Amino acid sequence: MEGKNIIVGVTGGIAAYKTASLVRELKKRGANVKVVMTPLAKQFITPLTMATLSQNPIMVDFFNPENGEWNSHVSLGIWADAYVIAPATANSIGKMANGIADNLLLTTYLSAKCPVFIAPAMDLDMYAHPAVQKNIALLKERGNFIIDAEEGFLASGLSGKGRMAEPETIAKYLEDYFNKGLDLSGKKVMITAGPTYEKIDPVRFIGNYSSGKMGYALAEECAARGAEVTLISGPVTLTPKHPNIHRISVESAQEMYEAAVKAAESADIEILCAAVADYTPANKEEHKIKREKRGAMQLDLVPTQDIAAALGKMKREGQMMIGFALETDNEETNAVGKCERKNLDFIVMNSLNDKNACFQHDTNKITIFDRNGDKSAYDLKPKKEVAKDIIDHALSLMNKK
Repeated sequence: MEGKNIIVGVTGGIAAYKTASLVRELKKRGANVKVVMTPLAKQFITPLTMATLSQNPIMVDFFNPENGEWNSHVSLGIWADAYVIAPATANSIGKMANGIADNLLLTTYLSAKCPVFIAPAMDLDMYAHPAVQKNIALLKERGNFIIDAEEGFLASGLSGKGRMAEPETIAKYLEDYFNKGLDLSGKKVMITAGPTYEKIDPVRFIGNYSSGKMGYALAEECAARGAEVTLISGPVTLTPKHPNIHRISVESAQEMYEAAVKAAESADIEILCAAVADYTPANKEEHKIKREKRGAMQLDLVPTQDIAAALGKMKREGQMMIGFALETDNEETNAVGKCERKNLDFIVMNSLNDKNACFQHDTNKITIFDRNGDKSAYDLKPKKEVAKDIIDHALSLMNKK
């Protein structure tokens, strides 16, 4: 973001106090910042504060009444590399959606030649109102980037979705945009991650050692590139950070299957990274099994739903499907066979024989096999970098089609 010109628009909401931190974050990353405020925004945070942090005069009115100096919204729109409006109230969102320009912030929005990033902030009932959601959807359809509101404690004393995204989150969103470009913009990506748990009784389950780190790294990478990500996650301790990641928490293989089938209907890319349990108990006990009563016990298992195989049969023309293969022996043969059987575009193989790779580790070592027989091997590296390699590979294949 070094040297980038960014306009920060501040509307009249209580979250305006957080915009001071946003301006500071952008300045720390080397950006040039100019702040445009609505008249009501001055009631929530002073222009002096914003001027001090941005190191530029604050613009509120179309002209300075003391000397007649003109604040040209046209010149601002040409100057900026990005325009971020945070907070964006329901009132301002409605005006932007309908082309109303009754203040400098809005006329600058209509004149902007640069990408516009909008961070909504309001009470939960206002945010959920169909009119507000329709306006947000309309702005998104027109090419604006929506940095979705977060859930949490609100100024009304209630708790729910409506909080402005944190300043660090917004700054990171812009940084990702400038650093990488949004080569997945407009794409919907479905990712499965983590383990599944298959209940034996209310306190015991069949599972595996998956931490979910690889799947979550892929979700962050796709979101940073502009994708709308649906992350279907088994039980893990991780939390997605990017506002474009919608997590669906599941526990069993059946729950993951149902969520994945639904998400796959609209997905452009499917990444099946979860370590799904292959078997589940035929009978699940309603009460805790007592060792004293049972002694030795035989556990009857039945196969779980094969998610990859099912999605492979449903795969649409132009839809990309990526699978994972964790192997311990006959690694290449097993991985290539799985890729063909399940109608994958390519498969990512990792091996339990590689030190500091796979389950629980922050690093991974992968080999990618394409359907056409091509093979790409990578060194051991952090899972964040592995995620980048995988998405780069996916994009290279998409560009060839």
